[in-house]
Amino acid sequence: MPMLSVIIPTEGKEPPVVATLAALVPGVTAGLIQDVVLVDRGDTDTVARVADVAGCDYLVCKGSRADALAAGVKEARAPWLMFLHPGTVPDLSWIDETAQFIDRMASAPAPRAAILRYARSPYADQGVRAAAAHILRLLSGPSPDQGLVIARRHFEALGGYPAGRRDAERTLLRKLGRARLMLRSRIMVPG
Repeated sequence: MPMLSVIIPTEGKEPPVVATLAALVPGVTAGLIQDVVLVDRGDTDTVARVADVAGCDYLVCKGSRADALAAGVKEARAPWLMFLHPGTVPDLSWIDETAQFIDRMASAPAPRAAILRYARSPYADQGVRAAAAHILRLLSGPSPDQGLVIARRHFEALGGYPAGRRDAERTLLRKLGRARLMLRSRIMVPG
């Protein structure tokens, strides 16, 4: 039974969206993903064409990123939500691990959310400055571009993404605090 809606806020650029969607295909064929919602803040119809070809739901949102994410949640149909940034690519293990996480949460005493482990792209700059940035990123804790898996009820109980806030995604991660679980699955983040 599909139980996960994936929400991807986009900026009108095709290549990063296509990379992320391609990584989600195995999750659809495994029956984990019910729907994918692309919420575009760009000024072109490029992402609309990608959504049409890929069979995704498509919305246009001229507001903030938080507004786009909130609009995506309203369109999503599944009881569990997964937020991904365009261009991020989760490894194949995310499918089984996410399904197991969702199953465990059905009998858990308290709600929890999960994020994927950060993995640096093998195509990223390999210089000293990039290596230092990579180490700093690992030490600074989870980032919104690592993907978030959360029950819709838990998301709404926490207040979701506050409208108009630039740091809405980080605010939600802070609210989750220790109720956040790091999955073993990795997500490759561009840059």
